[in-house]
Amino acid sequence: MRSQSVSAGESPSQISISQSANHKQSPISNSSVVTPKRESGGFALLDSLVRHGVEYIFGYPGGAILPIYDDLYKVEETGRIKHILVRHEQGASHAADGYARATGKVGVCFGTSGPGATNLVTGIATAYMDSIPMIVVTGQVPRASIGTDAFQETDIYGITLPIVKHSYVVRDPKDMARIVAEAFHIASTGRPGPVLIDVPKDVALEEFDYVPVEPGSVKLPGYRPTVKGNPRQINAAIQLIRESRRPLLYVGGGAIAANAHAEVKQLAELFNIPVTTTLMGIGAFDEHHPLSLGMLGMHGTAYANFAVTDCDLLICVGARFDDRVTGKLDEFASHAKVIHIDIDPAEVGKNRVPEVPIVGDVKNVLTDLLRRCQNSTNKTPPHQNQEWLNLINRWRQDYPLVVPHYPDSISPQEVIVEVGRQAPHAFYTTDVGQHQMWAAQFLKNGPRRWISSAGLGTMGFGVPAAMGVKVAFPDEEVICISGDASFQMCLQELGTLAQYGINVKTVILNNGWQGMVRQWQEAFYGERYSCSNMEVGMPDIEFLAKAYGIKGMVISNQDELEDKIAEMLAHNGPVIVNVKVTRDENCYPMVAPGKSNAQMIGLPKQQPKIAVEPVYCSHCHTENLPSHNFCSECGTKL
Repeated sequence: MRSQSVSAGESPSQISISQSANHKQSPISNSSVVTPKRESGGFALLDSLVRHGVEYIFGYPGGAILPIYDDLYKVEETGRIKHILVRHEQGASHAADGYARATGKVGVCFGTSGPGATNLVTGIATAYMDSIPMIVVTGQVPRASIGTDAFQETDIYGITLPIVKHSYVVRDPKDMARIVAEAFHIASTGRPGPVLIDVPKDVALEEFDYVPVEPGSVKLPGYRPTVKGNPRQINAAIQLIRESRRPLLYVGGGAIAANAHAEVKQLAELFNIPVTTTLMGIGAFDEHHPLSLGMLGMHGTAYANFAVTDCDLLICVGARFDDRVTGKLDEFASHAKVIHIDIDPAEVGKNRVPEVPIVGDVKNVLTDLLRRCQNSTNKTPPHQNQEWLNLINRWRQDYPLVVPHYPDSISPQEVIVEVGRQAPHAFYTTDVGQHQMWAAQFLKNGPRRWISSAGLGTMGFGVPAAMGVKVAFPDEEVICISGDASFQMCLQELGTLAQYGINVKTVILNNGWQGMVRQWQEAFYGERYSCSNMEVGMPDIEFLAKAYGIKGMVISNQDELEDKIAEMLAHNGPVIVNVKVTRDENCYPMVAPGKSNAQMIGLPKQQPKIAVEPVYCSHCHTENLPSHNFCSECGTKL
């Protein structure tokens, strides 16, 4: 919602409220002018959330936060906001996270003091590692009891300091509206992240003369993220791109956060640059595009990892040179010059010192870069990178991603491919493990339709995150890809799915193991499978789903796969599908710890090939077989 400026000398008690066409009116805002009104701190919190466009809160009540929930009861009756009752606070934080990733808005979750607040910690850390905008509201013991080890008191402010972008403890209810406005501004600007607001019980109860603070009206002098790139650095980047013969775009979650999908595509097509993405960057570039190389890194495509090893220019867009991407850091793109574009100056040069650092919003920087290229008279030859693209295409042919087929079992890759075929435009959430990597390899995702815990790698993320996505987009297909071990981390959220009829489809790739743990134990720990088998104590997932009033299904053989996936998608309601897959399937390719990206294991075996030098057309530069006398593209004599 746009804010209205306050003219000099205007009384704070006569602040005008602007209403956008899409914003729901505040429960106390029936006129254009608001005068102070006696309200509680809890109401001030909720009214401020409504003014910031919050439609859904994911949470779980408890003693210290009950005053806020009492006010929520009254506000919810007006229809201005809806609360989703989760079964565990971790589910609330993941649902708010999934909502934020899918919409680009700020997700909101509630938890009470003590164990309620600490149960939120994993979800806060997940959002922090992946730079997801989120407001976390926790109840706290009364102000006079803070520091006395009161019942259900924990210092959640101190506990979460390393995993939030900013924190508040509300000491005076008069500060509530300002704090909420600041929290939304901080969470959603610059490098996004979670912000904690800790509310003592008596602050929520205390009444005061409440005057709203409108979104966008706060000014934080000490917080001014750099959003525009340095023109000199942008020109230097353009020069490097024009000189490069083997460029590569390495795109991360920053491009998603900045909504820079169109700009990434324009840059790639303008200079004919192949594009590889991180796990967080999936969806930032059309994976059906001929320039797409898919994901790079530990379980990335072979051709992406070979490309990053052999490129002469690496253009890093909103990524942070994470260890799962780089492998052995000193051999990562070791022959390349680096352009690094990121809004967070702390990330630029942290792991790899770039030749051209550009701090700024990814969308703004790329827009400026493209404008300068279009206005320049110095044009790059259209086929300058052709030999590079030809080499990458040969890698594609030699080292494709493989979908194994077994006569007596279903491979997990087959399941992913079939689900993706039948639901190509769905939102996909995942848990963490082998199934996550197979989903990253084989699903082709659009912008903001890939939702996965990347930095923290949080098992149990998938189902509650899918709840958040589905609540945001009730008319869209939302599918969670999970594993039998990850699913059990937050399975109590089936109760939330049942209560609200949240139509999420969950596909469990069930191999009876903690799959990625078993793979590492096989490869690096002498096949000593310590505490990784999940068969004993595994619930009957079909009956478990039915116990919650949800449709449960089992797929045990290949002949059932297509029809039962179709049945799952056609059902009007949440579904849990237990797919019994090959027990010992490993996720390849894989970069072993301490190895470079070019040293992958599990690549398909190659047959010896006779080297054939291609002939390039002098007119259109098309590659031709040496046996050709005329170019197959333009007909020029070779």
